[in-house]
Amino acid sequence: MSTPQNGNHSVMPLQEFVLDGFRGGPQTQALLFALFLALYVVAVLGNLTMMVVITLDARLHSPMYFFLKNLSFLDLCYSSVIAPKALATFLSSSKLITFTGCATQFFFFSLLVTTEGFLLAVMAYDRFVAICSPLRYPISMRPLVCARLILGTYCGGFFNSIVQTPLTFTLPFCSSNHIDHFHCDVPPLLKLACADTTTNELVMFAISGLIIMGTILVVLVSYGYITVTILRMRSGGGRHKLFSTCGSHMTALSLFYGTLFVMYAQPGAVESMEQGKVVSVFYTLVIPMLNPLIYSLRNKEVKDALWRLGQRHTAT
Repeated sequence: MSTPQNGNHSVMPLQEFVLDGFRGGPQTQALLFALFLALYVVAVLGNLTMMVVITLDARLHSPMYFFLKNLSFLDLCYSSVIAPKALATFLSSSKLITFTGCATQFFFFSLLVTTEGFLLAVMAYDRFVAICSPLRYPISMRPLVCARLILGTYCGGFFNSIVQTPLTFTLPFCSSNHIDHFHCDVPPLLKLACADTTTNELVMFAISGLIIMGTILVVLVSYGYITVTILRMRSGGGRHKLFSTCGSHMTALSLFYGTLFVMYAQPGAVESMEQGKVVSVFYTLVIPMLNPLIYSLRNKEVKDALWRLGQRHTAT
């Protein structure tokens, strides 16, 4: 918990911050640049591919792929909010980011990541309806309902972002403007505050905890019913296929919600900023890179769509 700072630190209106990033000399920074660039390029290519394939192939115009396309869009956007600036800081000696730029980065990052958390819960509910109530599925998940669900996820993300951003960036900051992170985030920013941040920490804990636990509950209940339905199936092949799909989905969900829980949903969870940076790499770059592989590119329908798209391109 941060407390008011005294001594040589003076409160001053900051015009810019310094993103300290990871410790290490030029060789370490070059290695980190190469790693971040590789992760980001794969994430961009994978998510763009999914968006293009789902848009162009009429056989993928179903609720499940509608949600998957939105997941790819979110992954593409929130990794792009973080990665380009992080890559620039690895090669820069100044590592500066303006106060407005920092607030803007945090606003969109918070908006997009929270929206993805809600979207993953919606996707779990979609699979629950499709597997457990297949006859009702076309009515329950008709286009208007899907559009409203997507709108609801963005509203949830916007609410979190519009609360957290002004609460954080109206704090008085000390003369030190060095953010011990590779992007603008709440925990390292609170360490720079020259005021009691108990309210900020409680709000972050309450909102993040409520969102994470609420969406996890939806996911667990949905996949619980799905598991029971699969176990009742007589077809061994069908059970194996669905268990394989659900298992990979649960792996992705565990990674996403687990890293967010460690960072935001328990007081003082990440005491070491170095540990926090490593955790942040997972949900800012690794997960956006893995999601297209886990949710889509292992899917036979998506592989067939990619093949048809390739054949169409070759024919022209």
